[in-house]
Amino acid sequence: MVVYLDHAATTPLRPEAREAWLAASMLVGNPSSVHAAGQAARRLLEESRERLAEALECDPIEVVFTSGGTESVNLALKGLIWARAAADASRRGIVAPQGEHHATLDALEWLESHEGAQLRWPGLDALGRLDLDAWEAALGDGTDVALASMLVANNEVGTLQPVSQAVLRAARVGVPLHLDAVGAFGHVPLSFRGLREAQRDSGAVRGAGDGLVAMSVAAHKLGGPAGIGALVVAREATPAALLHGGEQQRGLRSGTQNVPGAAAFAAAAALAVGELEAEAARLRALRDGLVARVRAAVPGAVCNGDPAQRLPGNAHISFPGAQGDSLLLLLDLAGVAVSTGSACQAGIPNPSHVLLAMGRDADAARSVLRVSLGRETTQADVDAFVAAIPGAYERALRAGMSRREV
Repeated sequence: MVVYLDHAATTPLRPEAREAWLAASMLVGNPSSVHAAGQAARRLLEESRERLAEALECDPIEVVFTSGGTESVNLALKGLIWARAAADASRRGIVAPQGEHHATLDALEWLESHEGAQLRWPGLDALGRLDLDAWEAALGDGTDVALASMLVANNEVGTLQPVSQAVLRAARVGVPLHLDAVGAFGHVPLSFRGLREAQRDSGAVRGAGDGLVAMSVAAHKLGGPAGIGALVVAREATPAALLHGGEQQRGLRSGTQNVPGAAAFAAAAALAVGELEAEAARLRALRDGLVARVRAAVPGAVCNGDPAQRLPGNAHISFPGAQGDSLLLLLDLAGVAVSTGSACQAGIPNPSHVLLAMGRDADAARSVLRVSLGRETTQADVDAFVAAIPGAYERALRAGMSRREV
């Protein structure tokens, strides 16, 4: 039986989400149809939207269902810059911290090469936290910036970002901001409405479409199914659509809506948010025990990221002299599943771009494992990892460090 410690990549489907999906899949109506069968599907879809909005603390009309986190990020980034450029072609700047997820990095590099976007990359500190002074400098007076984007929590090292301060600084200079909350939603407290009210109450917002206007989330990170996500889009925000062919979801995302996926996502999100405080405390205790025991078993092992302000189930550990990919494969042979970072980049032997942004050298950035705990993780799972790591580390040390990059 595999000991699964890669919940940050995807986490098992909750039984309640599975039941919600199965029940919804029995409905045959298209939610855009006007007949009774279609309206029954529509009713379930909108009830699911309302339930998810409650978990996100936003208005139901602000929830735009997508195929997952990557589409949500792309809709936000491309849709916002296209809309802003249409209104003012001189605003081509995009601000995003170093160390973002590749859904953001790759989308922004595409916008740079295909749309003439001008990218600015404020740095991270040694704990993987956004440098707020660099963020403010990159935003400038906002006159040439189309949008900004940032993670709520770094998907590799787990560090929670200074979101509240970053939101206010973007709002003060009239820059619309997107938050990538794919890895954070359901694991740390998060309120779209609360952040927007804080920026309004501070007097920072210049215009209706400035400051926090969009936030990406995905179901499979919190016990829902793969293939369903959402972009929260403020009522007054008007990003351009990526997909055309209908007027569904405020015209922001055309296509037949995934009713079973929405129902399952809503069910999983409600449970994850309801259990959040107790589950976070349980995972922190397991994680801290794991890190302490690894450091005792492997002298020189270093836990990366903020030691306290981090995702509760995340342990990102450097093993000096050993290549992370070697450790991963050796642990897999021992029946323990972990990762070296984002699953989107698995199998690519480049050093971690996050650790490089944090000031580590290339060898340190190659020597990492991300161990991510989830709702089904037990003390026995932690014990299995701790038992397997010394032997895996010894063998990986003998293999040495590859310098090959692609």
